[in-house]
Amino acid sequence: MSARLKLTLSYAAVVVTSGVLLLAAVYVFLLRYVPDAVDFFPNRGDLTRAFIPSAVFVMLVLLAIGLGGGWWLAGRMLAPLDRIGAVARAVAQGSLSQRVGMEGPGDEFRDLADVFDSMLDRLEADVAEQQRFAANASHELRTPLAISQTMLEVARTDPDRDVDGLIDRLRQVNTRAIELTEALLVLSRAERRAFARESVEVSLLSEEAVETLAPLADRHGVTIDVGGDAGTVIGSPALLQQLVTNLVHNAIVHNVPAGGIVAARTHARPGAMALVIENTGPLLSPMMIETLTEPFQRGAERARTDDHVGVGLGLAIARRIAEAHDGELVLSPREGGGLVVTVWLPQAVI
Repeated sequence: MSARLKLTLSYAAVVVTSGVLLLAAVYVFLLRYVPDAVDFFPNRGDLTRAFIPSAVFVMLVLLAIGLGGGWWLAGRMLAPLDRIGAVARAVAQGSLSQRVGMEGPGDEFRDLADVFDSMLDRLEADVAEQQRFAANASHELRTPLAISQTMLEVARTDPDRDVDGLIDRLRQVNTRAIELTEALLVLSRAERRAFARESVEVSLLSEEAVETLAPLADRHGVTIDVGGDAGTVIGSPALLQQLVTNLVHNAIVHNVPAGGIVAARTHARPGAMALVIENTGPLLSPMMIETLTEPFQRGAERARTDDHVGVGLGLAIARRIAEAHDGELVLSPREGGGLVVTVWLPQAVI
């Protein structure tokens, strides 16, 4: 049975049951005081014969009212669900732009419709982002494969081909494809929040990232200053280390021209930890800064060196990792040129 029919029968049952109880009360508590003597008119039998047909008629009227009124009331009450169901069917067919947009008093159905619309807003945004990301990823992964195929075809038709040089170039292209694939896996893991959480010391992550990237900084002539407050957050040590390493790596290779400064600082605030990484470099426009955290977006000022193949996912991965830990990544231009990246993470409650 449909929900409307169930509500109709329930409403009718309540009405009829109430009527039966009322008539039974009249019969039991009223007619029992009427004598049943033959010489008494009207006696109890006379009243019973007159009462029962009227009671049956009244019960039939109550049944009709219960069924008709129940069907109408159930339809009115379930109309919002029918509207939500119609939108859900349209969404199931691929029309993510549909919304319930229910108006009226703030009852349970209005709350359900608002939650459903909010879910559709998030779903539409996520699907659009995933489609854009898939298109960019397929393009980025196709590029190294196409380059490898072109080099092999040229080498096959070139009698004077340099085999050693071809192998080196193929190795570089293959390295870039591997780095891009690994970056995509890290990004997917952060988006799905598929990781175990434990206590992590943020300042130690900064020191480890700086120590790991010290040779890269020396080659670029970049001076790194690390320090700040101690503080712990709850999350994945591997992903948070990836976040800090990506930010420090970007700060080093973005120092154009070489010879700049990178500062990595941690700041403890009430209920939050802030990781601030800034680097010297060229002036960045606000419009460009807004696009730097998008997947496969590369700033025009980035250095194209062997140390930085540039798959365009460093800041995108950092942002997704921060969001997966209920944090936020904020980019702002540095006074005098360069970039300031601030990562806010909820501080662990001890």
